[in-house]
Amino acid sequence: MEFGKQSHGLYIFGVVPNYLGAEQFRKLSEIGVFSIPFQKVSAIVSKSDAIDYKQLGTESLAKLLVDHQTTLERIMNMGFSTIIPMRLGTFATNTTEVIKILEKGYDLIISIIQKVANLIEYDIVATWGDFGKVIAELGSSPEVLELKRKIEMSGNNITQADQMSMGLLVKNLVDAKNAQCAAKITNAFGSICQNLKQHQVLNDQMVTNTALLMDQQQASLLEKTLDQLDESLNGELNFKMVGPLPCYSFYTVEVKELYFDDIEAARNELGLAVSTSEKKIKQAYLENARQFHPDTNSSDDGTQKFNRVNRAYQIMLDYLQSVKPASREELFSLEPDAVTENSFFLKLKE
Repeated sequence: MEFGKQSHGLYIFGVVPNYLGAEQFRKLSEIGVFSIPFQKVSAIVSKSDAIDYKQLGTESLAKLLVDHQTTLERIMNMGFSTIIPMRLGTFATNTTEVIKILEKGYDLIISIIQKVANLIEYDIVATWGDFGKVIAELGSSPEVLELKRKIEMSGNNITQADQMSMGLLVKNLVDAKNAQCAAKITNAFGSICQNLKQHQVLNDQMVTNTALLMDQQQASLLEKTLDQLDESLNGELNFKMVGPLPCYSFYTVEVKELYFDDIEAARNELGLAVSTSEKKIKQAYLENARQFHPDTNSSDDGTQKFNRVNRAYQIMLDYLQSVKPASREELFSLEPDAVTENSFFLKLKE
């Protein structure tokens, strides 16, 4: 099963619990999607040509991401308040493969549904309202004035090195000021949310880009908290709030593919037989790691071997995730047919 490589099939947006009635699921057709059920959950999918997302440019990828998230939010607004997003670009060839995905990841999906019941995400972006004013104020700071004095005392023309030193100093001061404000914002939100996650800021003008995992009943506290922050920061920051959203930042699920060639190479690296168990895999790793650890074997060959052993062990740990839990303590096969049967598993996107 090679997700994302077939020419057409079904695009999987996310997974929902089956607690709503059949009529509610039928209404999904109004936004061009439909459901494929398995036990207590359903995948929400649409018919689609497969796209190799790794080959797309930034602009095209951004457009598809917006379409992906917009569809998930429309599904949410139709009454599916609990929805587990799938990673952008998750395809399956047909309904049978979608059901296999749900079956393979069923325990993980159910555990996430239990965790996110009544939880929603809000995204908060804070930017300086007048970034030029911030730079001007930092330009009058004691650190900058002292560096200017030293440059002027040298009696030489201002060099490129001088300009770089000044630029680096101002950048460090901006980073420090942003970090101070970001900490204040994080502390304020931390008291009203279940969890929060910091996303990468896009430029120096953006102070923070924060995702909040909120209890729906606590969401009313957001605007009050934002008003208090705005006052405490003298209105110098602009806040943009987006939500409620599915829990993108905390519980997006992805399909992790496994390939026989990688499994076979890892098996040989660890010296495993074609029939093995979780215990044997861990024993093989420990034996190899002790033998080639840099503390006891500092040669280049030993270091390279140690790195290969670590990579092999990670591959085998991934394979263990695809094997049924009841089989892990017993011997299971690493033959091609068995690897094909266990060629993927579901995990939370990092």
